[in-house]
Amino acid sequence: MARRDPKPRPIVAELGRPETPEEEAARKAQNSKNYRDSKTIRNLWVAVGVTVGIVALIVLLVPRDDSSRLQAVDYRAVAVSAQRTLPVPLAVPELPDTWTSNVAEIRTASLDGVTSWFVGLITPSRQFLSITQGIDANPSWLVTELKQTSPTGTTTIDGIDWTVYDNRDSDRDVGNVKYALTTESGRSTFIVAGTATPEEAEALASTITDAIEQQTTGATP
Repeated sequence: MARRDPKPRPIVAELGRPETPEEEAARKAQNSKNYRDSKTIRNLWVAVGVTVGIVALIVLLVPRDDSSRLQAVDYRAVAVSAQRTLPVPLAVPELPDTWTSNVAEIRTASLDGVTSWFVGLITPSRQFLSITQGIDANPSWLVTELKQTSPTGTTTIDGIDWTVYDNRDSDRDVGNVKYALTTESGRSTFIVAGTATPEEAEALASTITDAIEQQTTGATP
């Protein structure tokens, strides 16, 4: 039987001769390493792409409170216009620049038709507080505005008695009525409510003392 000649070894271009067994083994090892490295890089980019996709999905799906990112509103200017249409002095707080407003408007309740002046504010601690002034309001309107919560106490601010609704430890979803203060004067019912601390709520209430006292005379500014 004729003897087969061994398969000729590849010519190494750089050397101009067949590669030795050691050179062949080194070449194959390097090729294998290059393949593994390229595969690792591809896997890395795939993993990065998947991670970015998951993060983007979370950003889209997770609800966010955008109240503090709404466009600022000049509630004082809105109040000047609103005052022309309402029969009582409106509560217009004088606040430092650390407070901002994101809404100011006249509202009409759908159930009982009570008209109210509403100002939404972002506090220095980035919490939400509002002033609501209901005109000729009735008890059902007040209960609805306070999310059917019950009073927890009273406090006096600048000589004015306020009823306190402290719902910070409540298991119920009370929205923006975590802490609220209410008082009545003349034809107006006032509510200061939100997610801020009692200290910030009381500070806001103190800024409308003059407006509350004006209700008894009925005089408009």
